[in-house]
Amino acid sequence: MKYILLLLVTFKIIKKKLTKLQEVMGFQTSHGTKWIAHPIFKAKEDSTLNLADHTQANTNLIPACYDSWVVKHPSALNSFDRLMKAAIGKRIVVFLDYDGTLSPIVNDPDRAFMSDEMRAAVHEVATYFPTAIISGRSRDKVKDFVKLNNLYYAGSHGMDIMAPSMPVRSSEGKHCDIARNTNGTEVPFQPAKKFLPAIREILRRLENEVKEIKGAMVEDNGFCISVHFRQVKEKDYYVLEEKVKSVLEQNPQFCLTEGKKVMEIRPSIEWNKGNAVEYFLDTLGLSSCSDILPVYIGDDRTDEDAFKVIQSRGQGYPIIVSSIPRETNALYSLRDPSEVLIFLSRLAKWRKTSYSSRPLNFS
Repeated sequence: MKYILLLLVTFKIIKKKLTKLQEVMGFQTSHGTKWIAHPIFKAKEDSTLNLADHTQANTNLIPACYDSWVVKHPSALNSFDRLMKAAIGKRIVVFLDYDGTLSPIVNDPDRAFMSDEMRAAVHEVATYFPTAIISGRSRDKVKDFVKLNNLYYAGSHGMDIMAPSMPVRSSEGKHCDIARNTNGTEVPFQPAKKFLPAIREILRRLENEVKEIKGAMVEDNGFCISVHFRQVKEKDYYVLEEKVKSVLEQNPQFCLTEGKKVMEIRPSIEWNKGNAVEYFLDTLGLSSCSDILPVYIGDDRTDEDAFKVIQSRGQGYPIIVSSIPRETNALYSLRDPSEVLIFLSRLAKWRKTSYSSRPLNFS
């Protein structure tokens, strides 16, 4: 029995390495039935390639693949002048992911700090354009990281939105108001609110189940739960995975997805970052406007839903942040947060020196 278990563990490790190699080379993989299928591949989370994680792939493979990939998804920096020329007369709305986009991916998710330079760039962009950050983090947590009050926030992959405080016209053409407390202050839009008691129970059970696995970290993100395994040894990953799945089996109304060294448990509702983009545009009164140009920058597979929405509108710039080739619905690319900083700085500078449009004020 001991040898059988050893063989099973060895087989899983080999299978995982082969899967990673397939992803780098552009082959799609899928998860088990408890996992949501995604149209993109899991990318290497670090900006530098670790060949050991890809069974010693050819060192020339990634640069060659990236060069051909970037032809299909041109650099947003190299294309900047052309993009801005097409933006003349348009009203730009900016949407940003946080981790891996405004901040680097780090071992400790509680230390995913953005630089002062990035904060200044985001602040300036939000001065000229309506700007929202849509993150998998809890809304309060990402706001605490960003520390800016001149933009909008959506946490839990768009399941916790603080929208503009103003009467708006819905997509059906009806007038409606943002929900408010009796004292007149707005309250967040939370489509998964009924799941909160179950989420609290899942969180309690997960923390108890994984506490013995060194390096595992459970993060409460409000309407979703993240189980980070960046610092978990590979031999312990499958134990962690089984523990997480065992908790989920007792809660069929939730689903499990995997991101960059993280497993995420979310309510099984039809709501994602793409819906959040549509909600923001709607509450800003812009959803039916033909002169709106949404810009969405993100690095995670969950951002693909937003890329799809922008593509479906036939206007706007979906931009993926990735230093390796990935299947994506984005039209343009940036390599890493340092390039995001340059792009945002150039966008603000372009607006300052351009008189082709006026800043939108929705406060």
